[in-house]
Amino acid sequence: MSETKDRPYHHGDLRRALTDTALAMLAASRNWSFTLREVARRTGVSHAAPYKHFRDREELLRELARIGFVRLGCAMTAAMASDGPSARVKFIAGARACIDFALDDPGLYRLMFSGDADKAADPRLHDAAMETFGIFLHLLQKGQRDGSFRPVATNALAAAGWAQVHGLAMLAIDGQLLEEKVGTEPVRAALDVLLDGMCA
Repeated sequence: MSETKDRPYHHGDLRRALTDTALAMLAASRNWSFTLREVARRTGVSHAAPYKHFRDREELLRELARIGFVRLGCAMTAAMASDGPSARVKFIAGARACIDFALDDPGLYRLMFSGDADKAADPRLHDAAMETFGIFLHLLQKGQRDGSFRPVATNALAAAGWAQVHGLAMLAIDGQLLEEKVGTEPVRAALDVLLDGMCA
């Protein structure tokens, strides 16, 4: 935790100050072993202050995960909007944005998909996760309508696509996409194989 500097809190949005501090701690340590007491200290508030906004540490972690899904959704949407009209090209752009997001903030990405970010316990987190998943789902639905993707169950395409992208992201942040194992461009190669099966 030593990489994260204390952030004295003076006034304003305490909830945001606490989440900003926790996000910085998560990015620095790449894990979420910190306590609410430590987040309070680094924010520059009393140990009791976080409890005005978060019932416990688990609620704070779910809020961090929610923020992560919102950020991931924005990154994917921006990447897919900036590429050409091809559904295949857009899918690859969104997938790369997801993998880049994981590489840029591996601690947050891991938290988002961990058991400590219980989506069943927080409707806002559940909705944020589903909205992000819905970006791929919407692209697949649109691609099926214009003939780009195979006319099979859209949920099956979405599950296959999401599993592949998430798996590549996890392998990337674990440093497992080694050239001697998977070649020089493993992400593009894996996505091409996936899309060869998904596309009409």
